[in-house]
Amino acid sequence: MAQETAYTEDNIRSLDWKEHIRMRPGMYIGKLGDGSSADDGIYILLKEVLDNSIDEYVMGAGKTIEVAIQGNRVTVRDYGRGIPLGKVVDVVSKMNTGGKYDSRAFKKSVGLNGVGTKAVNALSSFFRVESTRDGKSASAEFSEGNLQNEDIVDETSRRKGTKVSFVPDEIIFKNYKYRNEYIIKMLKNYVYLNPGLTIVFNGEKYFSENGLKDLLNDNINQSDKIYPIIHLRGDDIEIAMTHHKTQYSEEYHSFVNGQNTTQGGTHLAAFREALVKTIREFYNKNFDASDVRKSVVSAISIKVMEPVFESQTKTKLGSTDMGGDLPTVRTYVNDFLKTQLDNYLHKNPETAEKLLRKILQAERERKELSGIRKLAKERAKKASLHNKKLRDCRVHLDDLKNDRRLESTLFITEGDSASGSITKSRDVNTQAVFSLRGKPLNSYGMNKKIVYENEEFNLLQAALNIEESLEDLRYNNIVIATDADVDGMHIRLLLITFFLQFFPELIKEGHLYILQTPLFRVRNKKETIYCYSDEERVNAIEKLKPKPEITRFKGLGEISPNEFKHFIGDSIRLDPVMMDNNMSVEGLLEFYMGKNTPDRQEFIINNLKVELDLVEDLKA
Repeated sequence: MAQETAYTEDNIRSLDWKEHIRMRPGMYIGKLGDGSSADDGIYILLKEVLDNSIDEYVMGAGKTIEVAIQGNRVTVRDYGRGIPLGKVVDVVSKMNTGGKYDSRAFKKSVGLNGVGTKAVNALSSFFRVESTRDGKSASAEFSEGNLQNEDIVDETSRRKGTKVSFVPDEIIFKNYKYRNEYIIKMLKNYVYLNPGLTIVFNGEKYFSENGLKDLLNDNINQSDKIYPIIHLRGDDIEIAMTHHKTQYSEEYHSFVNGQNTTQGGTHLAAFREALVKTIREFYNKNFDASDVRKSVVSAISIKVMEPVFESQTKTKLGSTDMGGDLPTVRTYVNDFLKTQLDNYLHKNPETAEKLLRKILQAERERKELSGIRKLAKERAKKASLHNKKLRDCRVHLDDLKNDRRLESTLFITEGDSASGSITKSRDVNTQAVFSLRGKPLNSYGMNKKIVYENEEFNLLQAALNIEESLEDLRYNNIVIATDADVDGMHIRLLLITFFLQFFPELIKEGHLYILQTPLFRVRNKKETIYCYSDEERVNAIEKLKPKPEITRFKGLGEISPNEFKHFIGDSIRLDPVMMDNNMSVEGLLEFYMGKNTPDRQEFIINNLKVELDLVEDLKA
């Protein structure tokens, strides 16, 4: 019989603000991560500080924001009004303290609850805030949220504004590093949403004149657009859209009060509905909604008074009202599109003609696919009842109330031995495994029909739940886990081809990764070191000399489940698969998977020597 545990007043304790944030960081910044994913905590820390500077710009104070990252130290400097000098410490260290409760000062603010900078402070080993205004300056330094010192300078020639520096705490964020690609994407979104604002990052300037039109132009190659971008602006709304020539699925970039709502919300649902309604009325034809939206690439930004988000990280809008005496979000978006898009199509008959052709083409393709799609769905439904390919997890990305949904991961493995090791050592709550039967089909140049005809592709699409759009994606991280040999590399390439061909937005939105697994294990009786490169192997041998035992892992199946849990747990190493915006999807696929071109031959020759050198070293 279990022994009863005492439960008295001594068991009840109140955590102060910083203790609570440090004990439950996920409540404030989502997942922790190591910087390999755009939604990892270290980027949320930067975003929380930046949001305050952006709000200053929105209020008409300061046209330039400077961001610098040197090693792990982050500095954000704005030229806004500066925090009131007597409140510098309180604003970054006292809960329920801030300027944004006064809706007169911050009517349509991003950082609406004043928690952001407190979370950054509590989760940083070093945090410094300095405010300058009226020729005076005040600063305060903290460590893990604890005040170390503060200072007031009565006379200074420094320009007014606020400067925040911080170093994320390595106790909480393990083995992390900032990736410039993610930071640049974040900063570009800020300038698209705030035309006229300049952000300088490590000396590089970012600026936008045309708002969301620039966003789409930077994300879609010119040759991939069916018609020129439609760009519509209103008082509290901005929309940009076009249709893609080769992309099958819908792609949306949505924002509320300058916040990138990656999970969409009421405003995006309203836009998708209003787009179909407006186009049906313009052409006076009852098109199927999926035909209207197929291949659409669009961006929507709205401003809402006191918005309600579904989490602290503000990735999904929950508000149904615009605020004040304005109508609901749904009515507001619908009325705007009904008037503005209809007017645009009347004034631009050439665009209207190209759009109509695209919709009719989508209709033809859907009807051609309808028979096989129905059969494939029945097959997938049957397979899901006893699907040997998928070992599912309990928490998924669409579980919006679950704190761990951003950790949801699908490992795509080759063969039974590799999938067996991962299945036995995974976290069953957040990690699922999809096992491939040998090499997948090369889908380059094929149409969507192949996704339904090929059993593995159909089951993979069903497991991810991405047939219609990314909105219902079940896993935040899709990880290709193959051996680090020629066959493994080939399988990676074939899977990346599949995603590029049919679901490129999965890559654009940063969901696809390659799992790094160790090449060597170096150990003596006291210590074991896993090495991911030849350089790490040499360092480990030096550290564990005189005669450590060295094991070379040839495949994932050789790594025991007990060892594998180290490589897919807290210390997991992931390489994100990223797209170069300068090259179209079609161009990318043609280069890597098309007929053997001189360009590709030159690329292979230039990159082969490095690989061969590594192989020779490994043999030695």
